[in-house]
Amino acid sequence: MALDLFKEKGVPLDRQVFTWKDLTRRTFSKMDDDAFTRVRVILMNGVESESVRFSHSCARMNRQLREPLAIIRRVEHFQQTLINWMNPPNQNPLETTLGFEQTAIEVTASVAQHEPDPYLAQAYRFGMLEDFDHLYRYSALYDRLTGRDPNYITQSYTDIIPGRHTAIEHRHPLDDVRRSYEARTAEPITKLNALTIVSAENQVHTYYMNIGPTFTDPVARQLYAEIAAIEEQHVTQYESLCDPDESWLEKWLLHEANEVYNYYSCLHYESNPRIKEVWQRFLDYELGHLHYVMQLFQQLEGRDPAEVLPQELPEPVAFTSHREFVRKVLNDEVGLSAKGTEFVSRAEESERTLRYRQQLNSEGSPSSIASAGYRWRPGTELAEEAERVGTLAEGRIQ
Repeated sequence: MALDLFKEKGVPLDRQVFTWKDLTRRTFSKMDDDAFTRVRVILMNGVESESVRFSHSCARMNRQLREPLAIIRRVEHFQQTLINWMNPPNQNPLETTLGFEQTAIEVTASVAQHEPDPYLAQAYRFGMLEDFDHLYRYSALYDRLTGRDPNYITQSYTDIIPGRHTAIEHRHPLDDVRRSYEARTAEPITKLNALTIVSAENQVHTYYMNIGPTFTDPVARQLYAEIAAIEEQHVTQYESLCDPDESWLEKWLLHEANEVYNYYSCLHYESNPRIKEVWQRFLDYELGHLHYVMQLFQQLEGRDPAEVLPQELPEPVAFTSHREFVRKVLNDEVGLSAKGTEFVSRAEESERTLRYRQQLNSEGSPSSIASAGYRWRPGTELAEEAERVGTLAEGRIQ
């Protein structure tokens, strides 16, 4: 049954409490839990991180909202803490990185398939192919540094083959700004999709910027630096999909609705009962936040929240393998680049992007170095087909 955003009030703010023991509870298992449990933890840490980031930015720009923002921001800080601390301590930074890229691929694939706006759906497919290649490059690094199969982490849900080669993903900043949706006419799911993906990508960028310098291997350090630059490009792309003319309070309302939507999605798919309880609890907390902001929206802007929010939540984000969809996009669109706000063939790239990329790669591409000679061969019935798709993709980017 779909969740009615206007009828379900959730837990009131004064009952949303935490203790230190509660915040640092038992983690998920790197080995025994389904890989999509990790994906959900990573995604929701990113969604909560985005909420806190937005709240601080809004408070610096809006005197009237500073105190309401502070009240909800503290709860969401604790929600992010509890979620982030569910990551297991025996999962090393590179394994976490593999999880980040799997999250980017599978969540973006789900969003791309359910996005009603063709232009935005194209933007999601475009970025997805770049994250797909990042998983391959980091898998090569994982093999180089540990000698382990990356499916130790991804559990074979996601193909590990080249996408759009990271070395050719670098574009001039003006070729990463996209057209935004129109707030007055866009479907509610369009607004939620944009917030979901920019939340995930911003978290990836932050993580790579923090963890990259901790490696001693020079190729690893350079690879994180290179892919962090692409993740900044992705944040630029995805945040530009949001209508900049929405008011601060309207954006806050959408952030709260998006948190409700993503916790609802996690609850729908979660297989670990301990973590499912967390998703249910925080869904109820976020419904409380949403109704608090609804009242502010009515009082301060004199607008009906129904102008912005759907009556019922859309279909959940699908936390499943999207292998066939990704392979089709890889086959059809790996040769695309961007010029201004439009997606074009590589032959049509702007001179500014060609100069920008040439300078960055003038001393070599870390992603090419890290994966030189690497070819992962899955030991399953998918081996022959995956290798064929990978070979086709590599041929298209030469």
